[in-house]
Amino acid sequence: MLNSSGVRTQRRSPRPLSLGEMDCLEPKTKNNLTGKLLLVASLLILAIIVISQSSSFTSPSAFSQREEGVTHVLVTGGAGYIGSHAALRLLRDSYRVTIVDNLSRGNLGAVKTLQRLFPQTGRLQFIYADLGDPLAVEKIFSENAFDAVMHFAAVAYVGESTLYPLKYYHNITSNTLGVLEAMARHKVKKLIYSSTCATYGEPEKMPITEDTPQVPINPYGKAKKMAEDMILDFSKNSDMAVMILRYFNVIGSDPGGRLGEAPRPELREQGRISGACFDAARGFIPGLQVKGTDYKTSDGTCIRDYIDVTDLVDAHVKALEKAQHRKVGIYNVGTGKGRSVKEFVEACKKATGVEIKVDFLPRRPGDYAEVYSDPTKILKDLNWTARFTNLQDSLQVAWRWQKIHPHGYNSY
Repeated sequence: MLNSSGVRTQRRSPRPLSLGEMDCLEPKTKNNLTGKLLLVASLLILAIIVISQSSSFTSPSAFSQREEGVTHVLVTGGAGYIGSHAALRLLRDSYRVTIVDNLSRGNLGAVKTLQRLFPQTGRLQFIYADLGDPLAVEKIFSENAFDAVMHFAAVAYVGESTLYPLKYYHNITSNTLGVLEAMARHKVKKLIYSSTCATYGEPEKMPITEDTPQVPINPYGKAKKMAEDMILDFSKNSDMAVMILRYFNVIGSDPGGRLGEAPRPELREQGRISGACFDAARGFIPGLQVKGTDYKTSDGTCIRDYIDVTDLVDAHVKALEKAQHRKVGIYNVGTGKGRSVKEFVEACKKATGVEIKVDFLPRRPGDYAEVYSDPTKILKDLNWTARFTNLQDSLQVAWRWQKIHPHGYNSY
């Protein structure tokens, strides 16, 4: 018969099939059934494998739960120069560490070095994220059980800050507010804040104490002071333990040769004087440019307090250990001794063994003549004092890493 669409159909016989007839149809039916069973079994096995290999289905991540006797520290900017050295020290001291970095200034190579040194489960994790993204920050704090935060993440070049001030206010001040809010929401009770002597500006009296008036003269110092003010205002009605470390000019690198300073090539002109000295010694640049020779100092060049990164990290760890709830500690971290840029250059020449060509240029915008610390308070309260105070020795340690890694962490 024809159906309504004109397609011929055939009425099936209602007669039940005999056993013999069923036997004739069995091979095809069996093959289909066997194939389906194999497919289901394969999918089931695959699901079991995926579940067994996924920590989210077996047990909570070590980073997502607090563990007695283990302190979990979030290190923001932990792929950077200072942050990576801090992470190394914390890991060496058996802390659990989470590094958050967007790698705009940091180096993935530094993170990989730390991962090779501490491969054990639950010791170190790296999260690629931007602290300027509120959703990313909330996800980080909601998925991890932090006991403390060491907040290093920041752009940190005085000259660059005068060219791009809004970038500095956003990256330093706004991002610190985001971190502070997340800490409050998730009840993280300790903050070690990485600040700077740039908040003091150009004081009339030396050395600088923690009571020296803060009158910053460049956007970098102003943004850091704003962040400090936010933290201090928040702490008045909070039980958070806060330590603010204002440190001076950082030099050196890990004495074990595992980490070093490796600024991005496009940022070298804005970077630290030690990096410029090493670049000149290796012939990457024709010579060293000293900006400013007419300051009211003994030799006309700026005077700075150079602090070895190993000492600086030690101060952060001591601050973490000594931090007390409902209290704020503010400390200068320096050697207490000022060195001129010309002195620094001579020490760098001796450390590298290279007679570096030096060009003297006009002042750099936003710089100040003389800055060095009075470390009395941090010695009294935290029992901390700088140990690596020989300028040439610190530069020699850094130079060893630089020679082995001429292109930074990309030299591997």
